[in-house]
Amino acid sequence: MTSLPEAKVPVGIVSALGLTQIIGYGSLYYSFSILAPEMAGDLDLTLAQVFAIFSVSLFAGGLSAPYIGRQMDRIGAATVMALGSALSALTLILCAWSPSVATFACAIVLLEMASGMVQYQAAFAALVEADPRSASRSITYLTLVAGFASTIFWPISTALMGHLSWREIYLLYAALNLVVCMPLHIWIVRKGKAAAANGSGFVREHLTGTIPRERRRGAVFVVSAAFALLGFTLGAMLAHMVPMLSALGLGSAAVFIGALFGPAQVLSRLVNMIFGTRLAPPGLALLSALLMVIGVVVLALSGDWLPGAVAFSICLGLGSGINSIAQGSLPLYLFGSDGYGALTGKMAAARLVSGAAAPFAFAVVMERYGTGVSLMMSAALGSIGIAAYAVVALAARQSPAAHSDMPAGGDLKS
Repeated sequence: MTSLPEAKVPVGIVSALGLTQIIGYGSLYYSFSILAPEMAGDLDLTLAQVFAIFSVSLFAGGLSAPYIGRQMDRIGAATVMALGSALSALTLILCAWSPSVATFACAIVLLEMASGMVQYQAAFAALVEADPRSASRSITYLTLVAGFASTIFWPISTALMGHLSWREIYLLYAALNLVVCMPLHIWIVRKGKAAAANGSGFVREHLTGTIPRERRRGAVFVVSAAFALLGFTLGAMLAHMVPMLSALGLGSAAVFIGALFGPAQVLSRLVNMIFGTRLAPPGLALLSALLMVIGVVVLALSGDWLPGAVAFSICLGLGSGINSIAQGSLPLYLFGSDGYGALTGKMAAARLVSGAAAPFAFAVVMERYGTGVSLMMSAALGSIGIAAYAVVALAARQSPAAHSDMPAGGDLKS
């Protein structure tokens, strides 16, 4: 095998995707926990029922992920993202208009299905599609920028609640998806077509992974299980972050403590970008799981102690930041670039279906047994994910390909 020449990161594409990821995650995911109490009051539902609808929508999004992944391989990830921006805007408008619980529930389900077309799964595939040689570094840069989504949208959504209803806020977010995100995704599509037309585009190489094909099925299962378990833990924490911290007695400080999550995500990605080139993606995944579980355990033990809550938010953010990188780079490192969209779609399905139960399950356990018990249960599930990542890291380390053509930093060769 011969090494490919070093590829440059497509700065324009990464920057455009960074902005669309901030808006996509902020408007379609992070804002929900802030708006949920008013949604419940407006629709005459309990908060648990609102989160049950949200869980069903995440489940539906997980079921649709493999199909979306196949379409990305077929028509291009950027094209799927452009269509997803339009669908996201339309479903946000439908949510805002919904006159009944049934319409609202259908709109939320469609909203989460649209999310799979515009968030990380699609963005990572777009970067692999643009240039698989630089994809690992591009993913790191992208997650570095997109890590500000919660830091921006939690306070914005909270502030807007003082002036607008949740329906008006969703209309505003629909406009952002339609006016900002869709044109940027269309620009990426046109940029790729223009490069192909004038012959200046990159001739795509097929990158091989560290796991031999005969061992691929088992490795895919273990990685998917690890993503699912950590997705459950992270999903439960993010869905209930601010309300949970408030319930612990932290009051108005809850929003500001929760806002530390975003900078911590960015910090972990920045540190990884500068110092993490010697740590392979399996090691990154293991580190991310450890940080998230440690954060949850600290909060469970510290209760309303302010330093403990701060440590929880920072550890969760650090782990989540690295985990986002691992979701894109680990499948590429282990399994290569062939069929990347379809493969990551399957893994996203496992993660989203598992995480779909998290908001509702965590809310029910928290109401019946208290916050401390629910946090320790989440930590226990995350610990199983740690073990799964450890198995993957050991298998990758023992693979002959890991010692030949797969550098530790994830800059793959073919």
